Amino acid sequence: MKRVRAHIDGRVQGVWFRGWTVDEASRRGLSGWVRNRRDGRVEAVFAGEDAQVDDMIRACWTGPPAAHVQNVTVETEPEPVAPGFVQAATV
Repeated sequence: MKRVRAHIDGRVQGVWFRGWTVDEASRRGLSGWVRNRRDGRVEAVFAGEDAQVDDMIRACWTGPPAAHVQNVTVETEPEPVAPGFVQAATV
């Protein structure tokens, strides 16, 4: 099992990135959450099988069709993650 926190930079708000992330993460059987940040980034926590988490991170480099991702930074997430994948409030 792997837990990571990702920050996605670029044109990632107002392009359905959060909804896309919920769909894609759920399809991969991941737990965690995704939210917009007031600084214009999208932040997500992904938890699950190593290969599925890695695949989700690769997918974040593309995102939904209207997105233009410039960078994805990933760090280990130390906190436990509740089952399921949800969209969280903007911070």
